Amino acid sequence: MTGAIPAATLILLRDRAGALEVLMVERAAAMAFAGGAMVFPGGRIDPDDRALALAMGDEALAPRLAAIRETIEEAGIAIGVAGEVAAMRAALAEGQVLGAIGPVDPTPLVEYARWLPDRGVSRVFDTHFYVAPCPIDAPEPVVDGTENRSAAWLRPGAVLAAADRGAASLLFPTRRVLERLAVQRDVAGVLADAVRWPVRTITPWVERRADGDWLTIPDDLGYPVTAEPMARTVRG
Repeated sequence: MTGAIPAATLILLRDRAGALEVLMVERAAAMAFAGGAMVFPGGRIDPDDRALALAMGDEALAPRLAAIRETIEEAGIAIGVAGEVAAMRAALAEGQVLGAIGPVDPTPLVEYARWLPDRGVSRVFDTHFYVAPCPIDAPEPVVDGTENRSAAWLRPGAVLAAADRGAASLLFPTRRVLERLAVQRDVAGVLADAVRWPVRTITPWVERRADGDWLTIPDDLGYPVTAEPMARTVRG
C-alpha cells in the first residue's frame, strides 16, 4: 500500500510454570499511535536496518534486524546479539547503528505473520511479526520510559481476559495474534505453528452481517478467531 510505514515486531516466548508466556509492553498513553495499548516490542524499519541487511547480503533481513533493535531499545532484551544489554541500549540511544554494537544473527527469529490495515487507523503500518524463544540468561525487561510505560511476561489468555474486562487495550491485530498464541501450550508449540501456516499479508475488511458490521480476516492462516464486531474493535 502506498504510504504504509514498514515496521517489525518481535514476540518473545518463554515457558514458565508449565505455561507459555510472551513479553508485552504497555504503550505510553500520550503516544500518537496505539496510546495505552498492550503490544509486542517493535517499531519502524529504519534506513540503517536496510543498510545493515544489504551489508549482510540480504535486504530481506531488514525487518528481522529492526525487530532485534527495537526489542533492545524498548525492553532491554537482546536476541541474536551477544554482549552487555545495557551498553547496547545506551549505544543505540546515542545514535549508533545495530551493526556497530556487535555481530548480529537474525536466524533465531521465525516469521509468524504480516499485517497491513488499509483504513480506520491513525497511521498505517506494514508490520512483520516474528517469534523467538527468549534466551535463558536474558535480564528482566526494562522499558525505555518514553514510548512505553511498563513491560511484563504474560500468558496470552490472561491478556485476552484482561482486555475482555476492560483492564487492557488491544489493537485488532494484537488480539488476533494473542488468540492464536493462546491455543499453544509451550514455546515448541508456537514455533511448530509458525511453520505450519503460510505467511500472507493480512488486510482486514469490513463484512456486513445481519447483526452489524464485522472486521474480518482470512480463515486459512491459523487464526482461531477471524472476525470481531466493529463496535468492539480497537484499531489504533
